[in-house]
Amino acid sequence: MFEFAWWWALFALPLPLIVRLLSPKNQQTDVALRVPNLMNNLPQSSSPKAAKRGWLVLASIMWICLVLAAARPQWLGEPVNVPNEGREMMLAVDLSGSMKIEDMMVNGRQVNRLTMIKSVLYDFIQRRVGDRLGLILFADTAYLQAPLTYDRETVATLLDEAVIGLVGEQTAIGDAIGLAVKRFEQKAESNRV
Repeated sequence: MFEFAWWWALFALPLPLIVRLLSPKNQQTDVALRVPNLMNNLPQSSSPKAAKRGWLVLASIMWICLVLAAARPQWLGEPVNVPNEGREMMLAVDLSGSMKIEDMMVNGRQVNRLTMIKSVLYDFIQRRVGDRLGLILFADTAYLQAPLTYDRETVATLLDEAVIGLVGEQTAIGDAIGLAVKRFEQKAESNRV
């Protein structure tokens, strides 16, 4: 269905006419600054009145397009049902220096702990259909990287972009847990993990 989000902006359509009607008729022709007009140098095939009328039509079309764009036209499709039965989960990922240690195995090769966590969490995130996921990265301090969202692809991308040392070298796991709890305190009772 087509509609305007800010339909009240359409009231600005007659504004140039109102300004023209309310402006004084006897304006002075002397100006403080004379600007050369390139249009005067071009050969004129039509009368000056026709040229003025053409500019008026062009300005009117531009004004109508500007007001219509300001009214934010939108095409809204059918509503999409979002499942409300899922869980709300905050994932806290350690980016401290201890995650550099290569003592994990992924697909037969030895990798560091962060690579292992990314591999496990990527599968986990893809299977969480209907759940809201959030991402907290922590090291010296904890940062909310992604608030609770149904957009699993964004959470996976933000996790993939995380690197060791991004937020420091220490491990402040208490700050990460506290931040997760704080995010859940603002919510009503739900399936929170």
